Amino acid sequence: MVPAYKKSRAISTYAHYVARYKTRFYSRMGFDIVMGRREGIYFWDLNGKRYINCHSNGGVFNLGHRNPDVTRALEQALGDYDIGNHHLISGPRGELARRLCESMRAGWLRGRFRESIDTVIFGVSGGEAVDLAIKLACAHTGRREVLSLVGGYHGHTGLALATGDARYRDPFHLDLPGFRQIPFGDFDHIERFITPDTAAIILETIPATLGMPVFPKATLQHLRDVTAARDIVLICDEIQTGLGRTGEAWAFQHYNIVPDIVVTGKGLSGGLYPIAATCFRKKYERIFKKDPFIHISTFGGSELACVAALKTLEISTDPLFLKQVRENGRYLESKLEPLLERFDRIVEVRGMGMFRGIVFESDVDCLAMVKALADNGVFSVYANNDRRVLQFLPPLIATRSELDEIVHLLEKSLLDQSRWKYRLLRKAIEWL
Repeated sequence: MVPAYKKSRAISTYAHYVARYKTRFYSRMGFDIVMGRREGIYFWDLNGKRYINCHSNGGVFNLGHRNPDVTRALEQALGDYDIGNHHLISGPRGELARRLCESMRAGWLRGRFRESIDTVIFGVSGGEAVDLAIKLACAHTGRREVLSLVGGYHGHTGLALATGDARYRDPFHLDLPGFRQIPFGDFDHIERFITPDTAAIILETIPATLGMPVFPKATLQHLRDVTAARDIVLICDEIQTGLGRTGEAWAFQHYNIVPDIVVTGKGLSGGLYPIAATCFRKKYERIFKKDPFIHISTFGGSELACVAALKTLEISTDPLFLKQVRENGRYLESKLEPLLERFDRIVEVRGMGMFRGIVFESDVDCLAMVKALADNGVFSVYANNDRRVLQFLPPLIATRSELDEIVHLLEKSLLDQSRWKYRLLRKAIEWL
C-alpha cells in the first residue's frame, strides 16, 4: 500500500528533512504543489487540483505519467528481474545498447563520417553520463580542454558541472582548469576558440536551459567538419532533445550529422525507472583494453531499468509515432505563433517539434506567467539560464484536443496576467 499523505504534513516534512529553502521559496510564491495521483498528460495536487504537465520534467514524461505500455513491461519484468549485477554480462543491457545504436544510424552517411555509434555504457543520471563522455574524450585525445556553451547546462556532477555556468559552480567554490565557455553566436566561428589542447566540444543539440535557441543547420554541420578534421570529440547532449521530442528520434538527425558521443537520459526512463546512457564510436572503447574496470556504475543499466527503457525506445522511435510528433509540433506552432500579434509581452516562439520556448519581454513577465499558468492548471517552468523563456514541453502523447486545451489555458493565463494579483506578483518578483 502506498501511504496516504496530507498536503500540509507532506510540505512540513519535506521542508524539515529535505529542502527548507526551496519549500520556503515555493510557499512565498504560492507555488507549493505536491504531486498526488498522476496519469497520462495530467497529475493532481494532493488537494485534488488537476494540472496538465507541460514541463514533463525535462522530457522524463515524454510518454506521459505511468504510460500503460511501459508500466506493463516493468510489472512483468518484476517477475524475473531485479537490478542485476553490473560486473556480469547482461542480456537486457546488451539488447538496449543494440537498439540505442540502431536508432542513431539514420542520416549518418553525410560526407566522410561513416563510422557509426555502436557502443554504450549505462549510468543512472545525465550528469553521470556526461562525466563519462568527457573522460572518454580526454582519454582518447590525451588533451585536457573542454569547450561548452555559455548558458548551457549538462548536470550538477563533477565534470558535467565544470561545463556549466559559474552560478552552479561558485557557491561550492569549484573551478576545474581546462573548461571554457563560448557564446551561442560564436559557434559559427568555432576555430577562434580551439587550441592544441582542445579535447572535446559539448553542447545540447538545442540548448534547453538557455531557452531553446535553435542552431542553424550550417552551424552544426560546420562544427562537425571542424571537429572531425582536428580529431576533437563532438559530444551532443540529447538528454532533453532525444527520444522523439523534436520529431526525430534524436535532434542531431535534423542536421544530418553524427556526433562522436551522444548522451541520453531522462525520457529513456519511461518516467518509471532512472537510467542514462553514454553512446559512442567504437574507437573510444580502447581506453578499457588494459583495464575494463576503470569505469563502473553500480546501478547503471539496472536490468529493470533496461526493460522500461526498451519499451520506451520502441514507442519513441516508431516511424508512425515520430510522424505524429512532427504533425502535432507543427500544429502547436501554428497555435502559438498568432500569440505574438495578440500579446505584446511575447517576443518570440522558438524550438522544434514538441520542444518549444515562449520568449517574454522580461524574466518578470515570464515568472508571473508560470504562476498564472499554474493557477489555471498548467505546470510549466522557465529556462533557468534565460528566465525570459517559458519552457513548453507537453507530453508527446498529447492529442489534438488536449493541445487545444493547453493553448486555451495559455491564452487565458496571458489575459489573467493583467489582473491586479499578477501585477502585485510581478512587483514581488522584482523585489526578490
